[in-house]
Amino acid sequence: MQKSGKLELTWVGKYEKKHIEPRILVEDKAKSYGESDTDNLLIRGDNLIALQALLQDYTGQIKCIYIDPPYNTGSAFEQYDDNVEHSIWLSLMQERLYILKELLANDGSIWISIDADEFAYLKVLCDEIFGRKNYKTTISWQRKYSVSNNFKGIATISEYILVYAKSEQFKPNLLPRTAESIARYANPDNDPRGPWKPVDYLNQATTKQRPNLCYDIINPNTGEVIKNGVKAWKYERSTHEAHVKENRLWWGADGKNSVPALKLFLSEVRQGMTPHNWWTHEDVGHTDEAKKESIILFGRDEAFATPKPERLIQRVLTIATNPGDIVLDSFLGSGTTTAVAHKMERKWIGIELGEHAYTHCKVRMDKVIDGEQGGISKAVDWHGGGGYHFYELAESLLVHHPVLPIMQVNPRYTFEMLCEAICKIEGFKYTPNGAFHGYSSEKRFIHITKEFINAEYIKSVSATLSDDQSLLIYGTKIQSDLYLPENIEVKKIPKDLLQKCSFESEVR
Repeated sequence: MQKSGKLELTWVGKYEKKHIEPRILVEDKAKSYGESDTDNLLIRGDNLIALQALLQDYTGQIKCIYIDPPYNTGSAFEQYDDNVEHSIWLSLMQERLYILKELLANDGSIWISIDADEFAYLKVLCDEIFGRKNYKTTISWQRKYSVSNNFKGIATISEYILVYAKSEQFKPNLLPRTAESIARYANPDNDPRGPWKPVDYLNQATTKQRPNLCYDIINPNTGEVIKNGVKAWKYERSTHEAHVKENRLWWGADGKNSVPALKLFLSEVRQGMTPHNWWTHEDVGHTDEAKKESIILFGRDEAFATPKPERLIQRVLTIATNPGDIVLDSFLGSGTTTAVAHKMERKWIGIELGEHAYTHCKVRMDKVIDGEQGGISKAVDWHGGGGYHFYELAESLLVHHPVLPIMQVNPRYTFEMLCEAICKIEGFKYTPNGAFHGYSSEKRFIHITKEFINAEYIKSVSATLSDDQSLLIYGTKIQSDLYLPENIEVKKIPKDLLQKCSFESEVR
């Protein structure tokens, strides 16, 4: 019997890895909106490449990731194609989930909306990537408020949200107490400690199972001695005596109940409610509510096909984040996640590929900043403010030569863009300072040039290096047979760049 190996989900193409070019981001200042002093980012471009672009600055910084990826249902939507062959869909998700995990903070969490078609496969894939120990729960969201009368099979009225933590450091927040939960507490005896609710005094265990919880109780109002029946008491004798001393027992309105109840005071319970994994449409909205929100924002003809209600995302962010935390959505759709995050005073990063990055995401965020009053606005007292920077993914650094069968530096790139792109590919922070264009540590620097690199040039740019520092030089023209000190490395553009990653115009 084979005893080695591991439990995993496999599919065609799972192990076909590509080293995707980490592109630079170029701000389109004409599309940025609101206050310029903001960390919020709206990015248009393929989300795999965009996530790669974020790694250098945001690894371990994102508190909450919510994504609503294509469900692979076999249906085509106007904004995107949701009909991807199964193995391709799994590869698409795997590549992105690995990067999303790197971006998560140690106390962060990821929430993934999905339906029944791919739920089971996605769960196993996430177990492999995030670890089964970091699986928190599966939330069932009641997305419809009624069952279609003409449905001939088993009607689907719920979807799922898979929840994983980055590590054991994730601590979910409590939900605010609702008016309904507070209404369960009353004060029929005018207890000076305030409203309370009765708690059953009987144990689920029998007297035979828990003989230590069997003792006589006296009703102080009637003098009756209450003996255990089949069930044991819930509390030990010493605890019960403390309850009596503290006047915590309730014997009914007339004081003659045969079994007491324990008073649980509202002032003593936690200030919030523990979240659970069944979310009703009354609590977090449904698809019709989401559709109406979209129609109000964009008009009936331009309404997004499959939006989520703002209240659903509000519940996620209430549990997973606090004001000032960074929220990321790399399948932004019509911008619901970023709209809710903005209204809840979270920082945010949204990524969307299609034209609706302009027609929906930008339009929606501009309206939010201007103070639109749809969705959760009134509930959170939103009146507008803030801003965001709009970024486009730069084109690929290297492109095919129009005549020769070789790759060349993209002619659209400025020298500054070239320097930033090479820094990102090599893992250096782009911070031009003197002769150096970036650093990867306090002792390693990078220099990029289009000038001819010879011994004299190297001596000039490395003059300020100390003995324990090193320098990587990238250039287009390099003297052959150079003698290099041990702390100097020289690489050729574009030859050595081609060995670092795959340069493609787009990844889908």
